[in-house]
Amino acid sequence: MRRLRELYARSRRLPVRFRIALVSAALTAVILIGFAAVVGRLTSNRLHNDFKDDLQTNATRIAGQNGRGLGLTEDSVVRVVYQTGVAVPGFDSSPVELGPPQPGTITRSGDLDVAAAPIVSASDSILGTGAPRFVQYARPETVVDDTINRLWLFLGGGVAIGTVLAGLAGMAVANRAMRPIAAMTAAARDIAATRDPSKRIPEPASDDEVAELARTFDQMLQELDAARTETDETIKRQREFVADASHELRTPLTSILANLELLEHSAAVDADEDDQAAIASALRSSKRMNRLVGDLLLLARADAGRTGTRSQCDLGTIASEALEELLPIAEGYEFVTDIERDVPVRGNADELHRMVLNLLENAVSHTPPGTKVELRVAVAGEQAELRIRDDGPGLPEGMERQIFDRFVRAGVPADRSRRSGTGLGLAIVRAVARGHGGDVAACNDGGASFTVLLPLAEKFERTIASA
Repeated sequence: MRRLRELYARSRRLPVRFRIALVSAALTAVILIGFAAVVGRLTSNRLHNDFKDDLQTNATRIAGQNGRGLGLTEDSVVRVVYQTGVAVPGFDSSPVELGPPQPGTITRSGDLDVAAAPIVSASDSILGTGAPRFVQYARPETVVDDTINRLWLFLGGGVAIGTVLAGLAGMAVANRAMRPIAAMTAAARDIAATRDPSKRIPEPASDDEVAELARTFDQMLQELDAARTETDETIKRQREFVADASHELRTPLTSILANLELLEHSAAVDADEDDQAAIASALRSSKRMNRLVGDLLLLARADAGRTGTRSQCDLGTIASEALEELLPIAEGYEFVTDIERDVPVRGNADELHRMVLNLLENAVSHTPPGTKVELRVAVAGEQAELRIRDDGPGLPEGMERQIFDRFVRAGVPADRSRRSGTGLGLAIVRAVARGHGGDVAACNDGGASFTVLLPLAEKFERTIASA
């Protein structure tokens, strides 16, 4: 039973066309085997009966000729005998002993079937005493068996040929039936690869269930295309709103920051401690708001494909400047640098500076003081490699890709007092890296490790030219 279940499970893994062909061949084989068994059995019985009837007919015919004119064949045996089975003298009887005659009954003697008939019209001049005499006529049944064996061979061959033809026919029909489904599958794969729901599924010429399936898929794609268009328009409007709002907020925020800085400078001379604390708090909040607006504006520009002015710059120099900017607020951390000079990339220096600074701030804000942070800049083939690694607790399991999504925070920072991020830092890193023709990846390597790969300046120019 388990074997049958295993075979059934394996058959379910076969393609549909092969399963159809197998089912067609199996059903045909069952029908043909049943038909061959019935025909073979009926024919065998008929041949055996005809053989026995022929034996009895020949025995009766020879007995009617008084045992003369026997008309023997090579495989037949004829004897004229008494009731005891002893041969009657004067007849050309076979020397083969067939036993006592039993008229009307087919008996067996060795490999011979024997029929007997009485001689009822013999004259005394021929038969002598007039005692009952019988003719025995015998033939081997192997003659019929050979014919029956040939019949079974013929029927078996017919079953085999019929099964093969049924399987081939089933395969041909399945291929023809699966052709439109294969076309639909190819079209669906193309749509999945291109992510273009505006493409359509080819509809078969026949108006059947497959055509109905194709029409249903087309209707679904139309609805998905409409929903996608509507979603894209909504997202586009949202991005435009964020970009416009961020841009409009920059001017008043800059003015507020300038006024607060002047007020802080004045308050340092003639204001009491409470006023100075309030002014400092307002200034810190304004700086965080200004940075958030800057983050949103940068991401909005990246989403819209708008980039700032680009020129050739040295990634090593940018990384060194970002580290110098971070050092005053990163006391207690050990920084290890391996920065090559003359690592030329083509891009916006401010955006690249922001990218490196965000990665360094991420390492500091998610690890405790005393953590070692490694900063490495080098040329790797035709790419510039920036790597920042710490020996802290590392990334949460399964967050290696999600960590670059917007407003995602990986764990709780070691020092809550330094938690001033917006959840956009690593999203900006990815946006800047991809906007410059590169990418960023994260992994756990004795701590959190971030690697940015950017095309070198010459390769970037070739890429832009080919595009």
